[in-house]
Amino acid sequence: MDKLAVVILNWNGMEMLKKYLPNVMLYSRDDATVYVADNASTDGSVEMLRRNFPDVRLIVLDRNYGFAEGYNRALKQIDAEYYLLLNSDIEVTHHWLTPLVEFMDVHEDVAACQPKLLSIFDRDCFEYAGAAGGFIDRYGYPYCRGRVFSTVERDNGQYDYVQEVHWATGAALLIRSADYWSAGGLDGRFFAHNEEIDLCWRLRIMGRRIVCIPDSEVYHVGGGTLPKSNPRKTFLNFRNNLTMLYKCLPDGELGKVMTARFFLDWIAAVEMLVLGRSWGDFKAVITARMAFHRWRKNFSADRKRIQMERVGDARLSPMSLLWQYYVKGRKTFVELKP
Repeated sequence: MDKLAVVILNWNGMEMLKKYLPNVMLYSRDDATVYVADNASTDGSVEMLRRNFPDVRLIVLDRNYGFAEGYNRALKQIDAEYYLLLNSDIEVTHHWLTPLVEFMDVHEDVAACQPKLLSIFDRDCFEYAGAAGGFIDRYGYPYCRGRVFSTVERDNGQYDYVQEVHWATGAALLIRSADYWSAGGLDGRFFAHNEEIDLCWRLRIMGRRIVCIPDSEVYHVGGGTLPKSNPRKTFLNFRNNLTMLYKCLPDGELGKVMTARFFLDWIAAVEMLVLGRSWGDFKAVITARMAFHRWRKNFSADRKRIQMERVGDARLSPMSLLWQYYVKGRKTFVELKP
């Protein structure tokens, strides 16, 4: 068994691999094995890896399974104590793994952790996809230390302390293999987006902890596969977020939150159409809600099992992020008040 497997899931990301994989190979620990799992790329990624990176362990999948199921299928082929799920568009730094692994070795109640995620385009600024660890508000909206909705903070050391969080970013996620599989892994039906939030929430329900370790820093390009404004991304985010809420919310909260989200999602869709002038995003929100209602019955057994496993508190933030951000004008994490 490996101590640590660094696993990069790739789909048509040959140029990203050429640019950022050398640092992963150079700066990873001696007890780490680097894998690339390829989701049936058509851009020559596999041939390039075999030619230029012979020391990388290559896992070739037969088709594009998406982020969630692609990782599930790849990790089933890897025997390691820890998995480090790493995006192909991450630039790692010297000794980036050591603070993560050393913390996990000591704190056995922690299932997963993340480094501090900074922008590769502005290295003094947090990166949208995870910043310094994520949280979820009472209606299911994710936010981070360092990023609230579209407001991304500069890194002035304000979050340079270990913090227990609700979720850790899938862009650079260190997780115990035992915890990964005891929780059932990423939900492959999600394809992509919200899958790591869903997994972390399930782990917290099981009584496990998630933390951010800012002594480790990495730099993220972001939007390497789908840009932020892509309607497909909007669809996946809304559909998967509703599904995550259905699976994980306790019985006493589910009805209230889902009723509120019905109205909030319609408001968001109209705002996208009127202010953003985006018919594609408007349609994506409505289609996502319809898709959720069509497939919700497929998750009833998951919901029952997750609720039966509930030993941890796994509370969400009690506040409404929309109220704090748009009404109260509180744009940064430290300004938010329950």
